[in-house]
Amino acid sequence: MYSEKSFDELLNVIGSEAAKLIDAERATIFLLDKAKGELWAKFAIGVADTIRFDARLGIAGALLIAGRTLIVEDVYKSPLFYPSIDSTTGFQTRNVLSVPLRNFRREIIGVFQILNKKDGKFMPEDEQFVEALANQAAIALENVQAHSQLESRQMELLEENQHLRKEVEERFASKNILGTTSKINDLRAMIERTAEAFVPVLITGENGTGKELSARAMHYMSPRRNKPFVAVNCAALPETLVESELFGIEKGVATGVERRVGRIESANGGTLFLDEIGDLSLSAQAKLLRVLQEREVEWVGGRRPVPVDIRLVAATNKDLKEEIQQNRFRQDLYFRLNVIHLHLPPLREIRGDIPLLAQHFLRKYSKEMGRNVESFSQEALKTLTAYNWPGNVRELENEVRRALVLALGKEIKAEDLSANIREECLLVSETEPGRKPTDKQSLKDRVTILEIQMIRDAMAQTANDKRRAAKMLGLSHQGLINKLKRYGLEK
Repeated sequence: MYSEKSFDELLNVIGSEAAKLIDAERATIFLLDKAKGELWAKFAIGVADTIRFDARLGIAGALLIAGRTLIVEDVYKSPLFYPSIDSTTGFQTRNVLSVPLRNFRREIIGVFQILNKKDGKFMPEDEQFVEALANQAAIALENVQAHSQLESRQMELLEENQHLRKEVEERFASKNILGTTSKINDLRAMIERTAEAFVPVLITGENGTGKELSARAMHYMSPRRNKPFVAVNCAALPETLVESELFGIEKGVATGVERRVGRIESANGGTLFLDEIGDLSLSAQAKLLRVLQEREVEWVGGRRPVPVDIRLVAATNKDLKEEIQQNRFRQDLYFRLNVIHLHLPPLREIRGDIPLLAQHFLRKYSKEMGRNVESFSQEALKTLTAYNWPGNVRELENEVRRALVLALGKEIKAEDLSANIREECLLVSETEPGRKPTDKQSLKDRVTILEIQMIRDAMAQTANDKRRAAKMLGLSHQGLINKLKRYGLEK
């Protein structure tokens, strides 16, 4: 391996051998540091100190300006000589042959000097020999420098990679699943207990509850942490491309199709996270089942299967048992996936964690945006806690970002929150047990408020699937549609 030590050794070898061949007392290689405008050299084997001086000084400096070989037979009679170097090194220079060191682009990168010819003057053949030697020396020195720089950069990248990997592992550790309620504590404990296992995991929960965050936590706490984590949103894949994206496709299967490795094979040795797995087509489900059973993947148009070693973590916001009854999901695949089941609670079921999560997002985005907003007012926290959060943690995060932009002081107030959140908080407070109905609120009004809340809950729990929500509420499909329109809840 190339290093600073090997570079210094090469300088000394070239210098000492050149001196012997020319029958001179010493040879020195000055290298040009363009950034600092200096020439530098080490003068003998084992000398740790480096001599540096202004690149415009001395015979070497004159050569850089002239760009050609210079011979000075009596240096102390020459105005070009820079005696300070002799004073520093203790060496007595008499005559000098100086030759430019040029790289392959013919740029001067330094000066090759032969000092004190022992017998007579420097001859033309000495000049020709040193020029030829200088060309070879320049190439060798540049190669060693390049390798040394590459090695140094490689070490920097390795250290940077290790640092980034450690940051990622810490970022996605289970401790970053925030919350103090029993449901969140149980979830963290389950992730930690199952991270080491090889078996598939099925994560269920509404949109925005943190299914991918939980999957990443399992990966980065597992022995597979140094291998790929490949996340695929099955709902986002066009049906015509699902199989080629997941399983890979060979070149020439169709006109203009190039060979492409599938996402499953890309996760080899690591973890494959299939989000919204309930949206996979039945044919893709059948092929995925085969991958899990045989531990090999068949490319579209491929001739032989490719062995794969993956841990599968799947997630869905659908009721897969209901999907099985409707013949939209394979029962055998469900049993393969549902070895370990993690259910992520919606935010409305862990309201006690809402202030903690809100404060976390406030610290994160106030720093990111450069805003000096430190806290929420009590009324704002009460409003956030009372809201239903159909979009769960993701909706809460976006609401905090929005309020942070609008806040005027160091505190987010209730009036900084979205109108729909404030309105729902008012409705909830009006239906609290023990609260006396106001003169303006009739029994019909209170029933309407309760009906709106129940419809919102059902729509959130079914990911806005109107048929499932209607069934949950005991309504017909059309009946639910009519109520959604009546209450302005279509969105």
